[in-house]
Amino acid sequence: MTAFVLVHGAWGGAHGFRKIRPLLWAAGHEVFTPSLTGIGERAHLTSPQVCLTTHITDVVNTVLYEDLRDIVLLGYSYGGMVVTGAIGHIGERISHLVYLDAFLPSDGDSLSTMTGGRAAPAVIELGRDWLVPPVSREYDDPAETQWAAPRRTPHPAACFTEPVWLARPLEQFPFTRTYIKATGEPRPGPGDLRPEAGQPFWAAADRVRHSPAWRYREIATSHMIASNRPGELARLLLELA
Repeated sequence: MTAFVLVHGAWGGAHGFRKIRPLLWAAGHEVFTPSLTGIGERAHLTSPQVCLTTHITDVVNTVLYEDLRDIVLLGYSYGGMVVTGAIGHIGERISHLVYLDAFLPSDGDSLSTMTGGRAAPAVIELGRDWLVPPVSREYDDPAETQWAAPRRTPHPAACFTEPVWLARPLEQFPFTRTYIKATGEPRPGPGDLRPEAGQPFWAAADRVRHSPAWRYREIATSHMIASNRPGELARLLLELA
């Protein structure tokens, strides 16, 4: 039995994994999908003080309080920033790290710097410009788009401007690593660093696809992989277990 810890993306929530959880449970595994403070079902806790460290702590505490070990830790989209930051606290508990069409930061990177400063205001003032409205997303199933849209909540901007810290490069940690790219998203043009354009995800795929330190997989769908292709994603995750 493997314990999967799945970390959702910006403007989302644990509900984004609702189609994946039963597939992994049915295969006999544990699944934890922590909701990050201030967004999704925990939107009522939002404030200008919610930052990347807050979300890292959400995930770290889930692992520590549940006393999980040998976990498969997955970060989706913005969740890639979160799981990277969590390594310094629970790295010895991770057996495999998965980036699902996710930001793949190096030491000192923030989501804002990786998107050319377009993800959040440079200065965050109390009562002004501290919430970033959700980027609209389309799903393969129009009914899913209708269901998900009202559940996409504004995101505290400090999460996007705070850098992540790594004691050493990801490839030097003892756990194994996989990057899963959504190839249904077109590669943006040069210089297009808009978060919704997905350039950082393509850059991450280019970084790892030929590296012996990584496994690289693709799913032919849009960025909303967990909703569009739950069965295919579950099969890839079960390979890791």
